[in-house]
Amino acid sequence: MEVVAAWLREHRPDALCIQETKAADPDFPREAFEAAGYRVAFRGEKSYNGVAVATIARPVEARFGFDDGGPQDETRLAHVRLGAVHIVNTYVPQGREIDHPMYAYKLDWFRRLRRYFERHFSPSMKVVWTGDLNVAPEAADIYNAAAQTNHVCYHEAVRKAFAETAAWGFADVFRKHHPEAGQYSFFDYRLPGAVAEGRGWRVDHILATAPMAGKCVDSFIDVEPRKMPRPSDHTVVVADFDV
Repeated sequence: MEVVAAWLREHRPDALCIQETKAADPDFPREAFEAAGYRVAFRGEKSYNGVAVATIARPVEARFGFDDGGPQDETRLAHVRLGAVHIVNTYVPQGREIDHPMYAYKLDWFRRLRRYFERHFSPSMKVVWTGDLNVAPEAADIYNAAAQTNHVCYHEAVRKAFAETAAWGFADVFRKHHPEAGQYSFFDYRLPGAVAEGRGWRVDHILATAPMAGKCVDSFIDVEPRKMPRPSDHTVVVADFDV
């Protein structure tokens, strides 16, 4: 929370989307966000999952989870509306191993998410899809892609599932501003010196429909929070929309 609070004080984003909070709702640090001047909508569970969206403006609505008759996964999907802008914040299952049932669940999760977009929105609406999507779409998104063919965040099937979901009507606004390789949002704790040596993955994304993507004036990855004491292994991905 110290890292998050410091970043909020410095940058004052209109909205901050967080994933894998690992806090049951009674334990979520709502007061810390309110002290920083933010309202926060959240769903979580102890030691696992959890999503939150902190905003300066009061959301028109906030909902959680799927509504398709399957597992709700309320701690993996938050949908917040600010005026005409819809923010969908997701923590996509990691998948564990290629032959693990959670990998099949992950692939189906992307399919369910596409159907969620189809039910609730149209590509002509102002929609931002963001979060820890646990997928590196291209070789340029991993420092050692050649060695990761069967990794659950780079395997051919998961990249296809992600692409099919994004094809509903989303553009990767980070790539709009940074087509170059070597830009990463995740640095594994198990690799000493990963940040300094650029050994990372880009698995955290901000995507937007055309009415929002066309208004994106900047996007970047801020690695500084990852260098602070007691950081997350993920750092902050930013998009600036002139709306």
